[in-house]
Amino acid sequence: MKTTDKIIQLLKLHGPLTAKTLAEELALTTMGVRQHLQALEDAGDVDIEDRVEGRGRPTRYWGLTELSRTHFADRHSELSLQLIDSVKMIFGDQGLDKLIEHREHTAMQQYRSAMQGMTDIASRLTKLVELRTLEGYMATQEQADGVFWLLENHCPICSAATKCQNFCRSELQQFQQLFADIATVSREEHIIDGARRCAYRIAPLS
Repeated sequence: MKTTDKIIQLLKLHGPLTAKTLAEELALTTMGVRQHLQALEDAGDVDIEDRVEGRGRPTRYWGLTELSRTHFADRHSELSLQLIDSVKMIFGDQGLDKLIEHREHTAMQQYRSAMQGMTDIASRLTKLVELRTLEGYMATQEQADGVFWLLENHCPICSAATKCQNFCRSELQQFQQLFADIATVSREEHIIDGARRCAYRIAPLS
Protein backbone atom coordinates (compact mmCIF):
# COMPACT_ATOMS: atom_id res chain seq x y z
CA MET A 1 0.00 0.00 0.00
CA LYS A 2 1.33 3.43 -0.95
CA THR A 3 2.12 5.91 1.82
CA THR A 4 -0.61 8.27 0.60
CA ASP A 5 -3.13 5.41 0.80
CA LYS A 6 -2.00 4.63 4.35
CA ILE A 7 -2.45 8.29 5.29
CA ILE A 8 -5.96 8.30 3.85
CA GLN A 9 -6.80 5.12 5.81
CA LEU A 10 -5.55 6.64 9.07
CA LEU A 11 -7.48 9.87 8.54
CA LYS A 12 -10.60 7.88 7.72
CA LEU A 13 -10.31 5.82 10.90
CA HIS A 14 -9.25 8.56 13.32
CA GLY A 15 -10.40 11.84 11.83
CA PRO A 16 -8.12 14.88 11.45
CA LEU A 17 -4.53 14.30 12.64
CA THR A 18 -1.32 16.30 12.80
CA ALA A 19 1.63 15.54 10.55
CA LYS A 20 3.58 14.57 13.66
CA THR A 21 0.99 11.99 14.72
CA LEU A 22 0.85 10.56 11.20
CA ALA A 23 4.64 10.37 11.11
CA GLU A 24 4.66 8.41 14.38
CA GLU A 25 1.99 6.01 13.12
CA LEU A 26 3.83 5.42 9.84
CA ALA A 27 7.38 5.43 11.26
CA LEU A 28 8.36 8.26 8.90
CA THR A 29 9.84 11.71 9.34
CA THR A 30 7.43 14.59 9.84
CA MET A 31 8.87 16.33 6.78
CA GLY A 32 8.33 13.22 4.68
CA VAL A 33 4.70 12.98 5.80
CA ARG A 34 4.15 16.68 5.04
CA GLN A 35 5.28 16.07 1.46
CA HIS A 36 2.71 13.31 1.06
CA LEU A 37 0.04 15.50 2.68
CA GLN A 38 0.85 18.31 0.28
CA ALA A 39 0.38 15.94 -2.64
CA LEU A 40 -2.97 14.83 -1.22
CA GLU A 41 -4.01 18.45 -0.70
CA ASP A 42 -3.09 19.29 -4.29
CA ALA A 43 -5.26 16.37 -5.41
CA GLY A 44 -8.16 17.65 -3.30
CA ASP A 45 -8.22 14.66 -0.95
CA VAL A 46 -7.27 16.49 2.27
CA ASP A 47 -7.58 19.96 3.69
CA ILE A 48 -6.11 21.72 6.71
CA GLU A 49 -7.50 23.13 9.94
CA ASP A 50 -5.45 25.22 12.34
CA ARG A 51 -6.60 24.72 15.94
CA VAL A 52 -5.68 26.87 18.92
CA GLU A 53 -4.58 24.53 21.71
CA GLY A 54 -3.31 26.57 24.62
CA ARG A 55 -0.59 29.12 24.18
CA GLY A 56 1.64 29.50 21.18
CA ARG A 57 1.02 28.91 17.53
CA PRO A 58 -2.07 27.00 16.36
CA THR A 59 -1.67 23.30 15.68
CA ARG A 60 -2.27 22.22 12.10
CA TYR A 61 -4.55 19.23 11.52
CA TRP A 62 -5.12 17.40 8.27
CA GLY A 63 -8.50 15.88 7.46
CA LEU A 64 -10.24 14.22 4.53
CA THR A 65 -12.47 16.07 2.07
CA GLU A 66 -15.68 14.86 0.44
CA LEU A 67 -13.66 14.10 -2.69
CA SER A 68 -11.62 11.51 -0.79
CA ARG A 69 -14.64 9.19 -0.67
CA THR A 70 -13.71 8.02 -4.16
CA HIS A 71 -10.83 6.08 -2.57
CA PHE A 72 -13.25 3.81 -0.71
CA ALA A 73 -15.62 1.14 -1.94
CA ASP A 74 -19.06 2.52 -2.77
CA ARG A 75 -20.76 -0.68 -3.94
CA HIS A 76 -21.34 0.53 -7.45
CA SER A 77 -23.23 3.64 -6.38
CA GLU A 78 -24.45 4.50 -9.87
CA LEU A 79 -26.11 1.12 -10.31
CA SER A 80 -27.64 1.35 -6.83
CA LEU A 81 -29.21 4.71 -7.63
CA GLN A 82 -30.57 3.42 -10.92
CA LEU A 83 -32.11 0.42 -9.17
CA ILE A 84 -33.73 2.63 -6.53
CA ASP A 85 -35.25 4.82 -9.24
CA SER A 86 -36.47 1.74 -11.13
CA VAL A 87 -38.08 0.18 -8.06
CA LYS A 88 -39.87 3.45 -7.21
CA MET A 89 -41.03 3.88 -10.80
CA ILE A 90 -42.37 0.33 -11.14
CA PHE A 91 -43.56 -0.46 -7.60
CA GLY A 92 -43.85 2.97 -5.97
CA ASP A 93 -42.60 4.04 -2.54
CA GLN A 94 -44.30 1.05 -0.94
CA GLY A 95 -42.28 -1.28 -3.14
CA LEU A 96 -39.04 0.42 -2.13
CA ASP A 97 -40.00 0.14 1.54
CA LYS A 98 -40.60 -3.60 1.08
CA LEU A 99 -37.18 -3.94 -0.56
CA ILE A 100 -35.53 -2.21 2.39
CA GLU A 101 -37.50 -4.37 4.84
CA HIS A 102 -36.30 -7.49 3.04
CA ARG A 103 -32.69 -6.27 3.22
CA GLU A 104 -33.15 -5.56 6.94
CA HIS A 105 -34.68 -8.99 7.58
CA THR A 106 -31.83 -10.77 5.78
CA ALA A 107 -29.18 -8.82 7.70
CA MET A 108 -30.93 -9.44 11.02
CA GLN A 109 -30.94 -13.18 10.41
CA GLN A 110 -27.20 -13.09 9.75
CA TYR A 111 -26.44 -10.92 12.79
CA ARG A 112 -28.62 -12.94 15.19
CA SER A 113 -27.09 -16.19 14.00
CA ALA A 114 -23.56 -14.84 14.53
CA MET A 115 -24.47 -13.53 18.01
CA GLN A 116 -26.23 -16.66 19.23
CA GLY A 117 -25.48 -17.26 22.90
CA MET A 118 -24.00 -13.79 23.46
CA THR A 119 -25.80 -12.15 26.37
CA ASP A 120 -23.68 -9.06 27.12
CA ILE A 121 -23.14 -5.82 25.23
CA ALA A 122 -19.39 -6.21 24.79
CA SER A 123 -19.51 -9.58 23.05
CA ARG A 124 -22.41 -8.64 20.79
CA LEU A 125 -20.76 -5.34 19.86
CA THR A 126 -17.43 -7.02 19.09
CA LYS A 127 -19.18 -9.43 16.74
CA LEU A 128 -21.21 -6.63 15.14
CA VAL A 129 -18.04 -4.60 14.53
CA GLU A 130 -16.50 -7.64 12.84
CA LEU A 131 -19.54 -8.18 10.61
CA ARG A 132 -19.94 -4.52 9.67
CA THR A 133 -16.25 -4.23 8.81
CA LEU A 134 -16.61 -7.18 6.44
CA GLU A 135 -19.49 -5.28 4.83
CA GLY A 136 -17.23 -2.29 4.19
CA TYR A 137 -18.19 0.05 7.04
CA MET A 138 -14.69 0.26 8.60
CA ALA A 139 -16.32 -0.27 12.01
CA THR A 140 -14.60 0.19 15.36
CA GLN A 141 -15.79 0.30 18.96
CA GLU A 142 -15.12 2.36 22.06
CA GLN A 143 -16.24 2.34 25.69
CA ALA A 144 -16.32 5.26 28.11
CA ASP A 145 -18.13 5.85 31.40
CA GLY A 146 -20.10 2.63 31.09
CA VAL A 147 -21.40 3.49 27.61
CA PHE A 148 -20.41 1.60 24.46
CA TRP A 149 -20.00 3.10 21.01
CA LEU A 150 -20.25 1.56 17.55
CA LEU A 151 -18.30 3.79 15.15
CA GLU A 152 -18.63 3.35 11.39
CA ASN A 153 -15.94 5.33 9.59
CA HIS A 154 -17.18 4.64 6.07
CA CYS A 155 -20.57 4.13 4.46
CA PRO A 156 -20.34 1.79 1.45
CA ILE A 157 -23.96 2.56 0.51
CA CYS A 158 -23.65 6.32 0.99
CA SER A 159 -25.07 7.26 -2.41
CA ALA A 160 -28.13 5.06 -1.92
CA ALA A 161 -28.59 6.23 1.68
CA THR A 162 -28.41 9.87 0.61
CA LYS A 163 -31.12 9.30 -1.98
CA CYS A 164 -33.32 7.26 0.36
CA GLN A 165 -32.70 7.72 4.08
CA ASN A 166 -34.96 4.80 4.91
CA PHE A 167 -31.78 2.73 4.51
CA CYS A 168 -30.32 4.61 7.48
CA ARG A 169 -33.54 4.29 9.47
CA SER A 170 -33.52 0.56 8.79
CA GLU A 171 -29.94 0.12 9.99
CA LEU A 172 -30.63 2.01 13.22
CA GLN A 173 -33.66 -0.20 13.84
CA GLN A 174 -31.51 -3.29 13.28
CA PHE A 175 -29.05 -2.22 15.96
CA GLN A 176 -31.86 -1.32 18.36
CA GLN A 177 -33.37 -4.78 17.91
CA LEU A 178 -30.03 -6.54 18.36
CA PHE A 179 -29.52 -4.92 21.78
CA ALA A 180 -33.17 -4.44 22.79
CA ASP A 181 -33.03 -6.74 25.82
CA ILE A 182 -29.85 -5.22 27.31
CA ALA A 183 -29.34 -1.67 25.99
CA THR A 184 -30.74 1.35 24.19
CA VAL A 185 -29.18 2.42 20.89
CA SER A 186 -29.19 5.92 19.41
CA ARG A 187 -27.36 7.48 16.47
CA GLU A 188 -25.34 10.49 17.65
CA GLU A 189 -23.33 11.24 14.49
CA HIS A 190 -24.45 10.71 10.90
CA ILE A 191 -22.39 10.82 7.70
CA ILE A 192 -25.46 11.92 5.74
CA ASP A 193 -25.69 15.01 7.97
CA GLY A 194 -22.08 15.94 7.27
CA ALA A 195 -20.29 14.08 10.08
CA ARG A 196 -17.12 12.19 9.19
CA ARG A 197 -18.61 8.95 10.55
CA CYS A 198 -21.76 7.38 11.95
CA ALA A 199 -21.61 6.96 15.72
CA TYR A 200 -24.09 4.83 17.68
CA ARG A 201 -24.39 5.18 21.45
CA ILE A 202 -25.18 1.89 23.19
CA ALA A 203 -26.23 2.47 26.81
CA PRO A 204 -27.01 -0.42 29.20
CA LEU A 205 -30.58 -0.62 30.45
CA SER A 206 -30.83 0.62 34.03
